[in-house]
Amino acid sequence: MAVAGIIAEYNPLHQGHVYLMEETRRRLGAETGIVCVMSGDYVQRGDFALVGKRARAAAAVESGADLVVELPLPWAVSPAPGFALGAVMALEAMGPVTHLVFGSESGSAGALLRLVRSMDEPEFAQCLQQELRNGDSFAAAQQRAVAALLTPEEASLLQFPNNTLGAAYCRALLQLDSSIEPLAIPRVGAAHDSLEQDARFPSASAIRSLLRQGERGMALARMAPAMAERYRQEEALGRAPVFWETCQRAILARLRSMGPQDFAALDGGREGLSNRLFQAAQQAPTLEEVLAQAKTKRYALSRLRRMVLRAWLGLDVSLPGAMPYLRPLAANGAGRALLARMRKTAAVPILMKAGQVRRLAEPARRLFEEEVRAAGLYALAYPDLSAAWGGAEWRAGPVIL
Repeated sequence: MAVAGIIAEYNPLHQGHVYLMEETRRRLGAETGIVCVMSGDYVQRGDFALVGKRARAAAAVESGADLVVELPLPWAVSPAPGFALGAVMALEAMGPVTHLVFGSESGSAGALLRLVRSMDEPEFAQCLQQELRNGDSFAAAQQRAVAALLTPEEASLLQFPNNTLGAAYCRALLQLDSSIEPLAIPRVGAAHDSLEQDARFPSASAIRSLLRQGERGMALARMAPAMAERYRQEEALGRAPVFWETCQRAILARLRSMGPQDFAALDGGREGLSNRLFQAAQQAPTLEEVLAQAKTKRYALSRLRRMVLRAWLGLDVSLPGAMPYLRPLAANGAGRALLARMRKTAAVPILMKAGQVRRLAEPARRLFEEEVRAAGLYALAYPDLSAAWGGAEWRAGPVIL
């Protein structure tokens, strides 16, 4: 039986993820098991997740997944290469996963693999450095460097965000010498980060925008049905929607209490961006203005947001060298059967309850404690502060459906 891995930030906030799971089973067989590796309370674009991770994981299972496993925090808030590498490491560590399924604008894993292999050519690094000297963004420089080795048409695939992320998944598979087979499914609906509200499948960004505007009914109508119901439940408990603006004063206080060396640790001290962010944080009265002052055409806004998020969470840019454990967030009956298989095949411990943490090696324990602190800070962004109890990660287990 095929076991498909799907990687997602928000899964399943919008109905495009439901379509992806349905299409996976149509292509690989109705009995295909689906495992999602999902960001926790913070996501790769450098933001707070709109709804807590267990509510989203439960909605994913109610929408077609069998098992949802959390992508640990350091990888979840990394740029695309680190995000992809961590997620693929998690799938590889499970054992039974046969396919990595993702949506992309091209719908061709073969085309993306060809792009990735071109980036391993010695000439690519030389071309990339030359293009970066022109002062454009990394994404634009990378596309031109690939065009120099392949064709402009092939390189143009990197104009599209899901192709770029799919290429990062393919690169991670090659880097890990994984036997997992990539399967790209054509993305349908609105483009990634599009604010178009009437598309077949509006993006998560469009849904978040509607909620920020107070258009709750329109936002709920555009969510996957199971996600809409879980959202209503979290809202009734005072835990949704979660926006970083709720913690804005605390985040600004954190930024203004940091020195230049602290900012350098957020981005590895590269290219002077940390100095721009430091100067903006000392002056600007809002986070939006901090980002606006630090932004230039060379730096993606998501990179700046990730730096601010790492400051809030007390993280630097370093990543663990290996996946320390697998932490299930939700499962159904088929997912529990998959977990039973994984207990025999997994290369790392499977954490079903926090009590297992004390048996982990020291680096894994430190990572879990980091997750506990991050979850406590996330809770401070709940609309109802009386719901923002800390330490919940020590008590919470996976949602079993």
